[in-house]
Amino acid sequence: MLIIRKQLADLKAYLYNDIDKKIVTERKTHMIRIDKFLSQMQVATRSESKKLIKMKRITKNGALVTDGGEKCDPQKDCICLDGHPIAYQEYHYLMLHKPAGCVTATEDRRDKTVMDYLPDNLRRGLSPVGRLDKDTEGLLLITDDGALNHSLLAPGRHVPKTYYARIHGIVTEADITAFKNGLDIGEKKLTAPAALKILHISENEQTSEILVTITEGKFHQVKRMFQSVGKKVSYLKRLSMGSLHLDEKLTPGAWRELTLEEITKLKEETT
Repeated sequence: MLIIRKQLADLKAYLYNDIDKKIVTERKTHMIRIDKFLSQMQVATRSESKKLIKMKRITKNGALVTDGGEKCDPQKDCICLDGHPIAYQEYHYLMLHKPAGCVTATEDRRDKTVMDYLPDNLRRGLSPVGRLDKDTEGLLLITDDGALNHSLLAPGRHVPKTYYARIHGIVTEADITAFKNGLDIGEKKLTAPAALKILHISENEQTSEILVTITEGKFHQVKRMFQSVGKKVSYLKRLSMGSLHLDEKLTPGAWRELTLEEITKLKEETT
């Protein structure tokens, strides 16, 4: 009986070890279809990839590719278009200047989403980091790097986010102190200390322009903070998230890829 149990245990260990090896091997090889690779690298859509292959413009390690379903290892194989190597990028990091009027979601049946501003072949697997209200505009990071997404949003990280806002009401030094000490916005705890800076005050119009930096991401947080001191946000724009700052050249609805330096800084401050 003991011999049978040992044999079963050995067989079980062998099978699980074999499965683990297969999983590790699959992860290491990371084999994908060539037409999918071309799509992910923003070279062409799946249908356009077929045309490029048919025109004999795609090669793999020097050999012509005749079938888009042929597999490649992006980290090892050299895929070329017209003889020019296509650089492999495991993750995509995009900066979008979110315009007002769209929702921060990957899809929505009623409203336009932030993803609608990206090319079709780039949307798959991407998701926004955090959320901006529908009427809020400004910096929004979109990526398929789940680890970075989680790190930037983790409550314990306290990643600073800076906003520019126009306020109905005169912002005072007392408000600056209140923001610094934490505000009651109807939750169990006061808000974490926030830095409030007055840029301009119009006594005639009874309005203020300010910068505010928070380290949390509660629902409608900036609006609720000003509401708690008797004022109202009329316009809100996110300028930065951690070390990442909105590119002033980007108009609302425009986007660009992050630079290597921007990506490196974001990862450094969240590790």
